Amino acid sequence: MPGLTILSKEEKQEMIEDGSDKERGKVFNAARSLSQQGSLDDYIDFLSANMDFAQGTSFRKITKNFRL
Repeated sequence: MPGLTILSKEEKQEMIEDGSDKERGKVFNAARSLSQQGSLDDYIDFLSANMDFAQGTSFRKITKNFRL
């Protein structure tokens, strides 16, 4: 599958430990609730400020089958 990353055994173990750590879970929940408090304007401002970091590539795809 494209974009699929295979994790090593050490990485898997670190993820399991992170998932079972209650304090770390509280930090993630706090960050998620804080991020959801923003408005649509805040989100658009965030995207606009980070456009330089996005790597967009364009390509031309010629299709002959116009069915949906």
